[in-house]
Amino acid sequence: MEKYLKIIKDSFTGYFNYLVDEISNPSWTNYFYWLIGLSLLVWVLEILIPWRKNQAVFRKGFWLDSFYILFNFFLFSLVGYNAISNVGVELFNDFLALFGIENLVAIEVQDLPAWSQLLIMFVIADFIQWNVHRQLHRRPWLWKFHKIHHSVKEMGFAAQFRFHFMETIVYKSVQYIPLAMIGFGIQEFFIVHMFAVFIGHLNHANLGWNYGIFGYLLNNPKMHIWHHSKKLPKDRPYGMNYGLSLSIWDYLFGTAYIPKNGKNIELGFEGDENFPEGFGKQLAYPFQHKQTTTQKKFNKIRNHENKTI
Repeated sequence: MEKYLKIIKDSFTGYFNYLVDEISNPSWTNYFYWLIGLSLLVWVLEILIPWRKNQAVFRKGFWLDSFYILFNFFLFSLVGYNAISNVGVELFNDFLALFGIENLVAIEVQDLPAWSQLLIMFVIADFIQWNVHRQLHRRPWLWKFHKIHHSVKEMGFAAQFRFHFMETIVYKSVQYIPLAMIGFGIQEFFIVHMFAVFIGHLNHANLGWNYGIFGYLLNNPKMHIWHHSKKLPKDRPYGMNYGLSLSIWDYLFGTAYIPKNGKNIELGFEGDENFPEGFGKQLAYPFQHKQTTTQKKFNKIRNHENKTI
């Protein structure tokens, strides 16, 4: 027990010192300034070449999403996620040690060229995220958390960051074992993560891009807008276009859907007019929410279809 308490203490102080160092000592691998730089770059593109020209620069929800950036990528880890995840990793390693297993590395990639390591990590991580994203829509208890992201009514780059902190826990927990089986360095992870953040910025941005033929490989604004559509096709009650960075998974597994230009479609979900708009109320929503008659009916359809899949 003393070991785990020390991990918690070291995690809090370590992450606090990390944040201070990130802000006070800019470098080429500085996540804080890369995030700010990429955000400003995509925001400038939105201002110069907006897809929806009547949408305000400071769109509806802009400041809320900006605070989600601060919370989800910095404050959440300081509040406790970093400590909890470090304890979780240590507990998992101690569990493996009971069976004489020192680590889960099954595939050695350290001797491969750097570019191939980056590509392998990116593809594996994105495929896992695509599957997790599908479950966020298919499982009622996960959908309650994911609703926060879909409460966005006007799309812009910062909308990427409006999500409940439980999504971080779900994504990272599911990713841990597969990625732990492959050895990657911190620098490689940073590069892959920042590229994914950039693609995510563009997907949610007020930009009318689809990348031409490369749109079948990379997710893009004209594809992702349909993922946020309030009105869902009858044959797609869970939604569509689940790709985070890559769109290829949706085309391969039949979840791609771009019926027409989605420039002015209504965004959100059924019943979102009663969804809380404040940060605190949104975080509390999944834990307090009681299903409405409409949601019960929707979940009944989902559960029935789950049994037939």
